[in-house]
Amino acid sequence: MGVSTVTIQPMRSLLPHHITDLFCWVDELLPPSISSPNGGRPASLAPSEVVTMLVWNALVIRQATLKDLHTFIAMYHRGDFPGLPKYSTFVAHCHRALPQCIALLEELLVDTAPVRIMDATMLPVCKLQRADTHRVARMLADFGKNHQGWHYGFKLHTSIDLSGKLAAVAFTPANVYDAQLMPKLLNRHATIAVGDRLYGARVMGERIHERYGTIVIAPPHPKQRRKIASPWQIELLNLRPKIESVFDYLKEHLHLVTSFARSVTGYFVHYIRILLAYQIMVLSLA
Repeated sequence: MGVSTVTIQPMRSLLPHHITDLFCWVDELLPPSISSPNGGRPASLAPSEVVTMLVWNALVIRQATLKDLHTFIAMYHRGDFPGLPKYSTFVAHCHRALPQCIALLEELLVDTAPVRIMDATMLPVCKLQRADTHRVARMLADFGKNHQGWHYGFKLHTSIDLSGKLAAVAFTPANVYDAQLMPKLLNRHATIAVGDRLYGARVMGERIHERYGTIVIAPPHPKQRRKIASPWQIELLNLRPKIESVFDYLKEHLHLVTSFARSVTGYFVHYIRILLAYQIMVLSLA
């Protein structure tokens, strides 16, 4: 089996009325305990409406900021959301909808995938030369280094199945070592996990096998001159570029990396809505 990558095919053409279908689908999937009001003055937008707008924009026009998203909805979907408030209130609604977005993403993860590919990618919150003056994510972001050099921000850890669907995701500061997040990316459904050489630590591999029964496959360390591998292990190792293709699509096509957020919550509203849009796209192709 040669090197293979994930090819994301475009979704069927989305028409304006499909936003109603998306809203009905989101409203059915959100847990009742989350989507129901908690009393007090009724909100101008229901949580399912906010999640629908966030996902729809990421699927259709892929704007980078909530300001552009609000303008887009006001211009083209005012009839669908007659309760759309002014921008500042809309931002507050989006921040409050973060738990609903996370719940929906968790619902869509293919967490029963038996074979998974693991990796992590940097999510800079600003350019490196501005890191010392960056204030928005100062309490959480950190410096991290990979083959591309130094970055300041967060790191997205994820595992996917062999067709590119997200199986698990986790966020950390950029300085967290990739292999430390394996317990978050795997579970008892995962029988085989494939990663780069950063996931080949013997101690963590034994811990994962003891906890989940998962076999971790990783390339040998450069200092290891010999390491026995069967043909099926080599075939799985050759599939590792699939997750690089996923990261490339998230960053280059869905604009996962951003520096426009003005709060930590704003950053994660953006990250989660992009991951939601991606997962919906790949599930629609299944």
